[in-house]
Amino acid sequence: MSKTPTDNTLQAIISHAKEYGFVFPSSEIYDGLGAVYDYGPYGSQLKKNIRDYWWNSMTQMNENIVGIDAAIFMHPTTWKASGHVDSFSDPLIDNKDSKKRYRVDHLLEAHADKMIEEGDQAGADQLLADMEALLAKDDFAGLSQLIADHKIVCSVSGTGNWTDIRQFNLMFSTELGSVAEEASTIYLRPETAQGIFVNFLNVQKTARMKIPFGIAQTGKAFRNEIVARQFIFRMREFEQMEMQFFIKPGTQKEWYEHWKNERMNWHLSLGIDAKKYRFHDHVKLAHYADAALDIEYEFPFGFKEVEGIHSRTDFDLKQHEKFSGKKLQYFDTVLNENYVPFVVETSVGLDRMFLSVLSASFKNELLEDGTSRTVLAIPPALAPYKVAILPLIKKDGLPEKAMEIMKELQFDFSVQYDEKDSIGKRYRRQDAIGTPFAVTIDHQSLEDNMLTIRHRDSMLQERIPISSLAAFLTEKTGWSSLLKNLN
Repeated sequence: MSKTPTDNTLQAIISHAKEYGFVFPSSEIYDGLGAVYDYGPYGSQLKKNIRDYWWNSMTQMNENIVGIDAAIFMHPTTWKASGHVDSFSDPLIDNKDSKKRYRVDHLLEAHADKMIEEGDQAGADQLLADMEALLAKDDFAGLSQLIADHKIVCSVSGTGNWTDIRQFNLMFSTELGSVAEEASTIYLRPETAQGIFVNFLNVQKTARMKIPFGIAQTGKAFRNEIVARQFIFRMREFEQMEMQFFIKPGTQKEWYEHWKNERMNWHLSLGIDAKKYRFHDHVKLAHYADAALDIEYEFPFGFKEVEGIHSRTDFDLKQHEKFSGKKLQYFDTVLNENYVPFVVETSVGLDRMFLSVLSASFKNELLEDGTSRTVLAIPPALAPYKVAILPLIKKDGLPEKAMEIMKELQFDFSVQYDEKDSIGKRYRRQDAIGTPFAVTIDHQSLEDNMLTIRHRDSMLQERIPISSLAAFLTEKTGWSSLLKNLN
């Protein structure tokens, strides 16, 4: 049956995510908390599956990459050494009339988006190029003039009555200790990378790793974003999937290119249209980098970063050597010498990956018979549920047979049982949460031990033996169904 997709928007995706238990506004009964979200039953499972696919791809598919789980709280000197205390800040500007605060780059990007909507793509491109050049030089006067030249106004007050631009540190601070007077100020980590760097020698020695090798980690990070927007794309509490790859100095260029291509291949293995991805080289490099780029995905609101690849040189390890007084060096038995390794980093925003999968999968389809359906065409290996078990009716022994099949599957697969409403309505529910396969148990199943399996994307149905179902699901929904797409 042919299908015609209709347009999807960010607002439609947000509404669907809430209605079907993927993402909820945090503390919603208290009117929510800005830029903080909770993942519901289906969202938390989808998020876990994306995390697991990244983790398995890194630590199981690469014999020279191991994982750790470092603490969120770290000694405060960590962040002094990394540069976050002194330089982890964004240029901000306030509107004097509304008292609303904006990140300057977000303010200019929003205006560029408006220009694109109005058909001025060339003007938007020039604005963004000018912005990046001025940010690279920390030219606040130039940025203020750029805002004035484009007559950019506050969305609340409608005026262009702006303050001077100044820097604002993004780290959340708290106190460690039971007595306020004796407590030490510490920080919620703004990134997960530093937990890897301070454990470099611990991991290298205990896991008996030889350079080149990598350390992978997933976990929460926290940034006091002043203007958080675009749903879960930019939040104050988010999750990262990072890998730091330690290499011999002088080899960073080749490893940078290697991981640039490897990481793009990983994204494409999800089966998402390659046209939705692109590389974006950094104009302004971070203080630790000698090369950097983003892998960008085309969200409903435009191309935005989902992953960063950075050649971090030896900055981090040398800084921690300096501030801790401890050597963080590798003894190379081939060269018979010690050196501080260089590092190439890959860093993925898990929440952004979640949003990219949701955006690519969300479809409103008009069918040939005039009806419509909403479907999440999530890659089967990532889908919250792999299969739905549906007895045709709630009697005649069909529910008992369906439950028997479910119990045989549920240790190896995420399975949902559903017997409420007509079979057509149950199919539509499973389409909406992205379940790739639905099996129906009918009266004939009791006689011939066959079942009907429906394919979510094509809606085609086929009859297979009950005994073949587990092997079918392993082939169609296992990690190998994604890994075969890796180049």
